[in-house]
Amino acid sequence: MEITILDFIIFILFIVGTILFGISFFSKNRDANDYTAAGGKLPAWVVGMSIFATYVSSISFLALPGNAYMSNWNPFVFSLSIPIASFIAAKYFVPFYRNINSISAYSFLEDRFGYWARAYAAICYLLTQVARIGSVLFLMALPLHTMLGWSVPTIIIVSGLCVVVYSVIGGITAVIWNDAIQGIILIVGAVTCAIVLLFSMPEGPAQLFSIALEHDKFSLGNLGTDLATPTFWVTLIYGIFINLQNYGIDQNYVQRYKTAKDDKSACSAALFGGLLYVPVSMFFFFIGTALFAYYMANPGLLPEGIANDAVFPYFIVHGLPTGVTGLLIAAICAAGMSTVSTSINSSATIILTDFFQHKKKLTDKQNMKILYGTSFILGILGIGIGLAMMSVQSALEAWWSLAGIFSGGMLGLFLLGYLAKKTRNIHAAIGVICGVVLIAWMSLSNQTMFHNYLTIVFGTILIFLVGFLMSLIIRKRGGEKD
Repeated sequence: MEITILDFIIFILFIVGTILFGISFFSKNRDANDYTAAGGKLPAWVVGMSIFATYVSSISFLALPGNAYMSNWNPFVFSLSIPIASFIAAKYFVPFYRNINSISAYSFLEDRFGYWARAYAAICYLLTQVARIGSVLFLMALPLHTMLGWSVPTIIIVSGLCVVVYSVIGGITAVIWNDAIQGIILIVGAVTCAIVLLFSMPEGPAQLFSIALEHDKFSLGNLGTDLATPTFWVTLIYGIFINLQNYGIDQNYVQRYKTAKDDKSACSAALFGGLLYVPVSMFFFFIGTALFAYYMANPGLLPEGIANDAVFPYFIVHGLPTGVTGLLIAAICAAGMSTVSTSINSSATIILTDFFQHKKKLTDKQNMKILYGTSFILGILGIGIGLAMMSVQSALEAWWSLAGIFSGGMLGLFLLGYLAKKTRNIHAAIGVICGVVLIAWMSLSNQTMFHNYLTIVFGTILIFLVGFLMSLIIRKRGGEKD
């Protein structure tokens, strides 16, 4: 079965509808607060759906089934760590940020340690987000190229411009409402695909589970204590630290706390967005396992050369009923567009608050010009990086690695400021230097003692311990008064 006219119509309607819906919020952006925080008027469920959609990119939409197809459910342990982080966020982080008189996640760091800490975190964030925009656009284009037959550059440019249009014109309100709708589409798409696979087995649904159990496809990983492999415990600890970083210091999330209409709504949104990801990601893993069982039960149905991450896109085009294929293609786009739009708006917000507004007080008109201009530039830059990845992936992978090294210190710095009240500027700076050196060594040295999942764990712990201990030692020696 190939893509039909109906599938194309569904896909095009989704794209056009997304743009028109997004730009319809233009009139609501009266000032910078509306553009970056939606005036603090959005309902909890919409903000929660946006947080959920931020978790799911087109990469994870295809990578999670691909991983389950190749291996087992070990990465699902990452999903199981999210409720822990979301409960901590709802209880501590959300009220904390809602009480700060700034939309920036990094203004707190300046209050605690000086402007260097704020600028450091902001620059690290911008590096990772620009790389993320290009990566998502490029990796989204690859399966769409296979499914639609369009060229990769065309898909990167068209999809990128679509996101730029509604992100620039509609602001955070358009981003969050579109996130909510896109989140619903990708959930419907995933559930529909899982059901189709379940009832496509030659001998019925029970055959799927028997084949999966026979090949140990539902395993969550080794319960051993080996730190060099992604065991259950290594993956769980990694997930907790990554999600604490997401909820605690990532502008994408912090900005959403500010858009909710009150504290209760913001806490509910943080919980809802995180908890929703758990069952939805379970559907993604189930799809991968079901694909394995489906093609095991139908030998010869999968052509030679189609393997791993390419299996799911192939099934979408050749194994789903007419109309459902169009829905799944729209779902893949929805996952990618929600991620890109979020990065564009949050990055523009950081550029305004942490750099332009830090220098001098600006008028509302100046604020809006900067937000519109930087949003557009960031979107175009992301498209350019996506196109560049077609030929210079190694260079961009190196850039991504470097951005990851520096951003790895952000959670430790935040926890140091949040928990260690007597830690000062110099203590934090020494802690960050030590942490970044450790993260760089673990990332670039090809060491085999620890799995790369533990890089952020050890880096964060070292930053906190060094900064905290330095404050104790210096105070004990009488070098600094409380």
